[in-house]
Amino acid sequence: MNVFRILGDLSHLLAMILLLGKIWRSKCCAGISGKSQILFALVFTTRYLDLFTNFISIYNTVMKMVFLLCAYVTVYMIYGKFRKTFDSENDTFRLEFLLVPVIGLSFLENYSFTPLEILWTFSIYLESVAILPQLFMISKTGEAETITTHYLFFLGLYRALYLANWIRRYQTENFYDQIAVVSGVVQTIFYCDFFYLYVTKVLKGKKLSLPMPI
Repeated sequence: MNVFRILGDLSHLLAMILLLGKIWRSKCCAGISGKSQILFALVFTTRYLDLFTNFISIYNTVMKMVFLLCAYVTVYMIYGKFRKTFDSENDTFRLEFLLVPVIGLSFLENYSFTPLEILWTFSIYLESVAILPQLFMISKTGEAETITTHYLFFLGLYRALYLANWIRRYQTENFYDQIAVVSGVVQTIFYCDFFYLYVTKVLKGKKLSLPMPI
């Protein structure tokens, strides 16, 4: 544990709380990609299967349970409680374009060819691309609500802080997880354009808008 890991976890938790709060207060999930939320729920499910077999710390266990709960509550709100407000017409990213290569890569590149290890590896690879349906949805509609951009910012910040965490662990523990680091770099790259727009527009009180695809 180090300060970057803790700040990364808090940023991740804040992102999920912001999203849940937005949906609950507005009673609406327009502008939110249900497909991205399904992928994130799948990420947590496959990554935290060791919740019942491997105790690391109270902090670790509590955070895993909170992330799982938040992920599934979000999916329920989108496809259950507030499904009438879900913008399915714009949430059209083809999930098989992500799932098929991620599954294949998980079998080819892992640390141990065991079910739990392959599922953990799958979760790492999948998390690196799980935000793409949301970014695709924003590019398709041309804009995003301010609270949604805050959610995306803290989600991206979480990944950036985790990269700092890996660098710090390498310096202090000589520990290097190639799969996690490379996947984290890929995921952070996906957020780069968004970070620029967030700083230049959202933080100045402007609405984030993107050029509509032709």
